[in-house]
Amino acid sequence: MLCATAGRTQILRAGVNFANVTITNDGHVDDNKMLTSFQVGIVGDIKIIPILYFQPGILFTGKGSKTESGDPNGATWYRATTNPKYIEVPATFVFKTPTGPVKLFAGAGPYIAIGVAGKNKVEGRYLGANFTSENDIKWSNDDPTTLNYEEGAGYGIMKRFDYGLNGTAGVEFTGGVLSLNYGLGLAKLQSGSNSRADDINKHRVVSVTLGIKLK
Repeated sequence: MLCATAGRTQILRAGVNFANVTITNDGHVDDNKMLTSFQVGIVGDIKIIPILYFQPGILFTGKGSKTESGDPNGATWYRATTNPKYIEVPATFVFKTPTGPVKLFAGAGPYIAIGVAGKNKVEGRYLGANFTSENDIKWSNDDPTTLNYEEGAGYGIMKRFDYGLNGTAGVEFTGGVLSLNYGLGLAKLQSGSNSRADDINKHRVVSVTLGIKLK
């Protein structure tokens, strides 16, 4: 864990996520809505030069989306909510304005994440009969070093590993940080699928976070 020393600070961060998943036109999804979730964790703030900082971190964060298909007043429709939880490790490079008690900042960098929990909830109607279900998300046991094979793959199973790019901007003040962040997932979510039809099914997360500097 990083220590709060000269040129090095820890920031306890928490906030609200507005998550979604990209979809394809042939995915039979009529409506795709943001899912409200959360994140919490700790981020380092390491000075490289007076205006450039490196911010590694570890976060517990929620992603996913809400989808709906069909007419709620018709004989057949469904609404599904997928809310996976990840341990995420961002590595962000941030530029800050150089002087004053209040600093503006902006930056970007990669992240990697591993799925650890989450729920799938489905409700709907099929030929006039209502149904509902709620289950834990099933993850593949993929070894990322085996590039051409996914262990534990199958229908209805999510890939355990996610990766992508993060962007951030905000304001830093004495004792705290307020930021707006965007996570651009680059990993395909479907397990065991090599079809180009679902190639854009990837995480997108907008978050608003408040950080408290630890002394």
